[in-house]
Amino acid sequence: MKAKLILLFLLVCIGSQLHAQAGFPFDNEIRDFKHQDSLKFPPKNGILFIGSSSIRKWTDLEQRFPNEPIIRRGVGGCELWQVVDYYTPYILFPYQPRKIFIYAGENDIAAGKTGKFVFDEFQKLWEMINKKLPKATIYFMSVKPSPSRVKFIGEVNIANGLIRSYLKNKKNSIFIDVSTVLYAPGSTTVDNSLFEGDLLHLNSKGYDKWQKVLEPFVR
Repeated sequence: MKAKLILLFLLVCIGSQLHAQAGFPFDNEIRDFKHQDSLKFPPKNGILFIGSSSIRKWTDLEQRFPNEPIIRRGVGGCELWQVVDYYTPYILFPYQPRKIFIYAGENDIAAGKTGKFVFDEFQKLWEMINKKLPKATIYFMSVKPSPSRVKFIGEVNIANGLIRSYLKNKKNSIFIDVSTVLYAPGSTTVDNSLFEGDLLHLNSKGYDKWQKVLEPFVR
């Protein structure tokens, strides 16, 4: 009888855990990634790109760096705090990458959070990575100034400034400016032609700009 009660308790606990995992933001995309991993798990020491839809929608990223072990794990319209609170055990730490490129924070700000909040969440993420993968190099890709979100530019600048300063003296940590390359020539205004019709996501020409900046860091 005691053994049956213990078994029942364990089944309830496992069921609750699975239900909780199925209830976090974009859990369907995480399950899709884990299914991909079950079919062919990426080799260790790869180059991981993680973050929101700017990574998810960069569908030719692997083709742009054909000789590099790219692992692309962009998650819907996720926010940086969700990467910290939910996703790292599933689509970051298991791969044991040697390089981690992070693009996130833009959606946090658009949801009403401050640039300081984004910095605080990034600091948490940096500390988690540094503890579990101390040999990995961390690259933070600056929050871009999307034309459709121009009213948030003040908080975007605060987030980028705080994170840039934070990483300045951190070992194996680099802040990459992927924002100013999106400005129109000779201007401090973003070039709308580099974005899709929603003026939020980059088009192929916009990703060309990012590729040029990222090239020396990826290679």
